[in-house]
Amino acid sequence: MALVEYADAALEVRAVFDDIKAARGVPDVNNFWKALAVHPPTLKRTWESLKQVMAPGALDPLTKEMLYLAASAAAGCAYCTASHTAAARAKGMTDAMHGELLAVLGMAAETNRLAEALRVPIDQGL
Repeated sequence: MALVEYADAALEVRAVFDDIKAARGVPDVNNFWKALAVHPPTLKRTWESLKQVMAPGALDPLTKEMLYLAASAAAGCAYCTASHTAAARAKGMTDAMHGELLAVLGMAAETNRLAEALRVPIDQGL
C-alpha cells in the first residue's frame, strides 16, 4: 500500500493534512491518513465526517473514543483498534477501564453468537 508523505502530497492533500495536524496537535498525520491520500476526495470526505462525528456533543470525548475502540475491535481492524486505544488512553482511559471494555466486548461477542445460534426470538416490548 502506498503512503502519501507530506513532501510528496498535492496541495489539496496538504490542506487536509495541515487541518488534521492542527486539530490533533501532532507533527505528522498517521498512516491511515497517508493511505487515504492516494484518493484526495476520500481523504477529505473521511476527515470532514470524522471531525463531525467526534466533535463535542451529548457523549464526552473519552466515551466516543471507547465506542470507536469497541467497534474497531469487534470489526477486527487491528490498525483502528491500536489507534483508538491510544486515543482513548490520551483522553483518560485507565487500564481498569480498558479491561472492563474488553470484558464487555468479549461477553457481547459470546452472547450475540449464542442468541444467533439458538435463533432466540425477540421478546415483545424490546
